Amino acid sequence: MAKSLKTIGKKRTKKSPSKVAKVKSKKAFKNYKEAIKYLYERTDYEKEKHLRYNVTTFNLERMEKLLSLVGNPHKKVPTVHIAGTKGKGSTATMLAKMLEANDYTVGLYTSPHVVHLHERIVVNSKMISEPEMLGLLNRIYAPVEKIAKTEQVSFFEIMTALAFMNFVDADVDIAVIETGLGGRLDSTNVIRPEVVGITSLSIDHQHQLGDTIDSIAREKAGVFKRGVPVITVEQEPEAMRVLRLRATAVKAPLSVTGSDIDFSQRFETSREDGPHTRICLTTPTSKFEHLRVPLYGKHQAINCGLALAMLDKLKSSGYEIDDEKATEGLNEVSLTGRMEMICDDPRIMIDAAHNAASIRALIHAIGQNIPYDSMVVIFGCNSDKDVEGMLHELRYGADKVIFTRSNSAKAMSPEELADMYTEMCGKMCQTATTLGEALRLAKSAVDMEDLICITGSFYLIGEAKMRFQPTQSPPSR
Repeated sequence: MAKSLKTIGKKRTKKSPSKVAKVKSKKAFKNYKEAIKYLYERTDYEKEKHLRYNVTTFNLERMEKLLSLVGNPHKKVPTVHIAGTKGKGSTATMLAKMLEANDYTVGLYTSPHVVHLHERIVVNSKMISEPEMLGLLNRIYAPVEKIAKTEQVSFFEIMTALAFMNFVDADVDIAVIETGLGGRLDSTNVIRPEVVGITSLSIDHQHQLGDTIDSIAREKAGVFKRGVPVITVEQEPEAMRVLRLRATAVKAPLSVTGSDIDFSQRFETSREDGPHTRICLTTPTSKFEHLRVPLYGKHQAINCGLALAMLDKLKSSGYEIDDEKATEGLNEVSLTGRMEMICDDPRIMIDAAHNAASIRALIHAIGQNIPYDSMVVIFGCNSDKDVEGMLHELRYGADKVIFTRSNSAKAMSPEELADMYTEMCGKMCQTATTLGEALRLAKSAVDMEDLICITGSFYLIGEAKMRFQPTQSPPSR
């Protein structure tokens, strides 16, 4: 059996990146607020209204140059890489929790955040602290300014570098890395991971990634590395064809849950657990039987199966994994903004469904798991999304729709959404200029047996989360 990578990780000796940074630059920021202000002043492509997707805006050479100036932290930590359209964050979180339960120190990098910027960089379920973030921004300031003499370093590039730096500082045994946009040109695509995971693919960010499933699959498959194993879930035929062709081209072994890997799921209801999904996954090295999926919905069962298959791949390559401990870790998973109930009177749920496939999965999961008489959906989304596709799915589950807008620069106007919805399905709807107004309208239309669901945009559910749980509000932007 291969030597435990856990042991190797503990014996690793690394140069402290902080020593290099202290020699090269003076302290750039006096306090956290000053440092965060600098970070948010960098170009943020997540907020660009008309984003060009090319090697100028998404430049891996620039990313590698930045990382080289801070000691190449991405090369000092073992990683796994997760790309896809929907379910990346859920899959990454479940995998990280199972590794953590097996006594590994685990880094987790995800995006975007729902409420707090620090949600993006986590070690063993604990967000990066303000002092840690301040220290990292002081260290990266001089390298960023050096590159800025000829080209601009983006917000996401800096955040990605900060994550790798933090993971080296924390001496993590392994880091679970989620891609941001796409895959081929994504800033995270500088790593050579132990295993790659591809979640369900569907239409999203079509202005950047293309408006066909095969073009999107081609961008996601850009994270494949020569010889690095890839695990994916069942995909549409056109997407699977692209994934297989790319895997063959780079000689990356490709496995599919439910096909190459024995995987099954079933929905059930019990007095102890209520409505839930259970899954089974069997390989030559692991046997997970009738595990309860910690998150609602068939789509989360698929994500959970992918996380388990990736964990098994690590196990077969030498990581010491105890299946029972992994199951215990899985039971501890909870995720902000995924079918999360934020108020009980009236019942208000938030979910970060932001493309048509996600809205469809949400409507189905609510129908299976949440009893209600009538559902009012408060919806807002960005203009770079498959808006028609999302509105099409909404009409099958929402008894009443109130359109509003988030604080994103890319947010569509409520009136435009309402016009599209009425023209598409002939149903009546309402508009509200703010989330507060939308909530007042919704509350006047429901009673205790009804449900209010806020969805369509990370920005919108983040605003809702902060409204009902203000103690979790992020630092001033």
